[in-house]
Amino acid sequence: MTLLSPTHDAAEAVGQHIVIRPFDGPLGAEVLGLDLSQPLSKAEFARIHRAHLDHHVLVFREQHITPAQQVAFSKQFGPLQIHVLNQFGLAGYPEVLVVSNIIENGKPIGLGDAGHFWHSDLSYKEKPSLGSMLHAQELPSTGGDTLFANQHRAWDALPAHLKRAVEGRFAEHTYLARYAELQKRSPWRPNLTPEQIAQVKPVVHPIVRTHPETGRKSLFVSEHFTTRIVDMPDDESRALLDEIFAHSVQPEFVYRHAWRDHDMVFWDNRSVMHLAAGTPDDQRRRLYRTTIEGDTPF
Repeated sequence: MTLLSPTHDAAEAVGQHIVIRPFDGPLGAEVLGLDLSQPLSKAEFARIHRAHLDHHVLVFREQHITPAQQVAFSKQFGPLQIHVLNQFGLAGYPEVLVVSNIIENGKPIGLGDAGHFWHSDLSYKEKPSLGSMLHAQELPSTGGDTLFANQHRAWDALPAHLKRAVEGRFAEHTYLARYAELQKRSPWRPNLTPEQIAQVKPVVHPIVRTHPETGRKSLFVSEHFTTRIVDMPDDESRALLDEIFAHSVQPEFVYRHAWRDHDMVFWDNRSVMHLAAGTPDDQRRRLYRTTIEGDTPF
């Protein structure tokens, strides 16, 4: 899969300094000339909000911001959600999840295998995430890319017989779906306490959801958190889900993000799934994630 580069002829100026430059691909745009450490005007915020809806993934370049500033910017889009693995919250900032493969004093400082499977953040909650912001703190010299798959395009391109098979149906999502499998891969991944398990009871959402702000339909199932289709025999459910999973992440729907120093990426979990491509064990990687609460899918 090749990396997608920005198209310069589609650049759009906003205000005095901001430029939003769509990528030459199925989704995504980079935002240049914006300092997120400074308050946004109403007009600037409205344009960023619109760009997020239009492009689904925004890449803010050269963001030298503090965790407090990331939290403040994130909260402009809605209340923040605290990850169930709250032991990986940043000290003093429980809303900030540390995503890192770094081990210090024999213990991980963050969630090291976040994004190992394709997923939409917190789809296992009654109110899944509106969007997530991930700010680069320490990047590896090789590896560490993040892939995003446009689920509006995946739905639009779904063969008619599969559209008929899933439209109007519901599927179960659970955080525990592959947790034991991940623990085998990453022995440091903690056992969940009874209190944590109570936070992630299985939920049921429509397989095809409607975006609450744009009205566009998208697929809303993932290989990570979706376990079964409701009211369908297990073997049929498994076969249909596997077919949808394979379809939904085809290369023509995917943007691959190669991180740069101080990037902050803001993606719409109602429109895309994402996947961590992996980082070599000898390369340090550390990022800070905030997650914005969304609406109940319909």
